[in-house]
Amino acid sequence: MTTSRQDVSLGMPQLPATPYPAEVRARLDADAEEVIARYPGSRSALLPLLHLVQSEEGYVSRTGIAFCAETLDLTTAEVTAVSTFYSMYRRRPSGDYQVGVCTNTLCAVMGGDAIFDTLKEHLGVGNNETTEDGKVTLEHIECNAACDFAPVVMVNWEFFDNQTPESATRLVDDLIAGRTVEPTRGAPLCSYKETARILAGFPDERPGAVEATGGAGPASLIGLKLAKGEALPKARVVSPRAGQPQDGQPHDPSPSEHLSSHDAPQQTSASDPEHPAGPAAEEGE
Repeated sequence: MTTSRQDVSLGMPQLPATPYPAEVRARLDADAEEVIARYPGSRSALLPLLHLVQSEEGYVSRTGIAFCAETLDLTTAEVTAVSTFYSMYRRRPSGDYQVGVCTNTLCAVMGGDAIFDTLKEHLGVGNNETTEDGKVTLEHIECNAACDFAPVVMVNWEFFDNQTPESATRLVDDLIAGRTVEPTRGAPLCSYKETARILAGFPDERPGAVEATGGAGPASLIGLKLAKGEALPKARVVSPRAGQPQDGQPHDPSPSEHLSSHDAPQQTSASDPEHPAGPAAEEGE
């Protein structure tokens, strides 16, 4: 039986990665030496070094992987395994602005899915794809840890809160046009390569960038306040979802009571004699 030539994979190995130009290599060597000196073992410097090479090319190239491996006395396989495990490292050339739309549960139901679909159509790209002008790379991300500002969009890891399809469209249009864009919280926006250098551990020397900050909202911080024993505004216990309103007047809840209907006790095998689940045993018995 004959096999079509186009169905045969020769498995030819790739050529060695092209080295950095001498001046670039000298600069990266000096930066890498500074990074490695922060750690008791050089291997621990791999993550910031990957950010460093990403600041040079906008992604972790085969040349960057070879540089990290040689500098840290690792194999290219070891470096590749790390660089492909973390989503913060790009595997191919990216745009000047990495636009991430949160499509995790809360952001999605608040409009994140609609924002992502709108931007895909508006920019003419899919997930993890870059516009032809090299300005914007679009991706969906799982969580920005900013649920009380949902739906959230991030540009080069800076927050743009409470977005809509219309505001997100204006945002990417401004980025492409080179207009100044101000994040809702955090430092002023810079390019993806500049962001990568900051993540590598080098100071952000832009005036006012370090002083700029943005914290979580009240809904995110209420659990921390409870853990610290701080007083909260007076609240009323919400009745269970399928139950009747509780008797009595509004009052300050005790630690054993629930502040949310989502946390209200439901009928379970332990609390509902009509639906037993069989004998229960302590773990290990």
